Amino acid sequence: MSTGIQRARGASPFSRGGFLAVLVVGFIAFLAMLYFIASGDTGERDTGGEAHAAADGINGYSGLARLLKANGYTVETSRIRAGFETTDLLILTPPAFTDPEEFAEILNNREYLGPTLVILPKWRAIKPREDVIDADEERMQDDWVSLIDASAQDWTSELPPPFKLTHEIEKLEDDAATSWGGLELSGELPTRTISYAESGAGLEPLIVDAGGHALAVQVVGEEGSEYYENAHWVMFVAEPDLMNNYGLADPTRAAAALALVREAGYGDTDAITIDLTLNGYGGSVNLLTLAFQPPFLAATLCLILALLIVGWRAFLRFGPTAAPAQELAFGKRRLVSNGAGLIVRARRMRLLGEPYIALIERKLAHALGLARAHEETLDAAFSRRLPGEESFSSRAARLREAERPDDILRAAQALYELLHKTSGHSEREASR
Repeated sequence: MSTGIQRARGASPFSRGGFLAVLVVGFIAFLAMLYFIASGDTGERDTGGEAHAAADGINGYSGLARLLKANGYTVETSRIRAGFETTDLLILTPPAFTDPEEFAEILNNREYLGPTLVILPKWRAIKPREDVIDADEERMQDDWVSLIDASAQDWTSELPPPFKLTHEIEKLEDDAATSWGGLELSGELPTRTISYAESGAGLEPLIVDAGGHALAVQVVGEEGSEYYENAHWVMFVAEPDLMNNYGLADPTRAAAALALVREAGYGDTDAITIDLTLNGYGGSVNLLTLAFQPPFLAATLCLILALLIVGWRAFLRFGPTAAPAQELAFGKRRLVSNGAGLIVRARRMRLLGEPYIALIERKLAHALGLARAHEETLDAAFSRRLPGEESFSSRAARLREAERPDDILRAAQALYELLHKTSGHSEREASR
């Protein structure tokens, strides 16, 4: 009965396959948790109306990213604020109602890092109406939008010098020209709603329309002021239809977009970062990506190796399953074994010397028929019965002085041998 109970207790409640399934599912769930916490992705997100580099709507800039890649640029869409620290060209697409103080801080920090191209917002956009979706259901995509109207951005006038500018919107008459020119290019704008920056001191127009409105300007600072420099490394594109998906449908405007990028990057950059954090797509660094980048890569590899070793050891067993030991053992032998194990673990074997000497003294006195067990008495008795043997006091002194476990054991054996010889001598005397 007891053997059956021990086997039942030793059996595992999980099979090897079941344990492996639990381990794999748990590991995948853990990785998914790390990814979603790091990326901030909790499901689908409504992207209708937003103008950024990941939007395929008419007012988005996904076409600009593809155009730049097709022309040999290395393009990165940044979802972290660390992207502002790039020394390459940084393209910012701030939304309406941007905080001017926060945006000015970004531009001021960029003064010491690298060039910046700012595309100002223009259009208010919403998702297409249901009747529009139904009429063109086959071609309709999730992030397509309908343009409502254009609005000027008042926050640009609250920027500090030399970045301060006035953003305006003008709706041209039917007979007014929508042409533009600059950077050795010219063409037509896609609509009669023009978005421009009032040119003034500190702003150098790069592209203007037929009415003389500055559609793109380079910040140079006002001559004679403390802000004047020839290279502030900041360009404002006040007319986004030169660079958004709406505008890039025309080859001439696409060429203008490339020319503006080359001008903003001073023609010597082949890497471009397009920011998404200003449009609400900011997030922390993905933990999984960070784990496989220096200096964390070495620790990650060591952790993976340790997991593999632990998993391998868990699935391989050396020998049969051991029956569980009895929790409470009884008897003198078990008591002595437990006490000895405690002494060995505590490393206090040197404390056993004196009690063992006293035990051997009593046993020798009983074997020799002595009333009292003293070292001098035992030495005198041994000199008569076992002449030539090492005295009891000498052996006891050696045990008292021993400190190492091996020395203690040899000295104790010497005392026990003396007891054995004494008992043997007594038996021979009795037989005679």
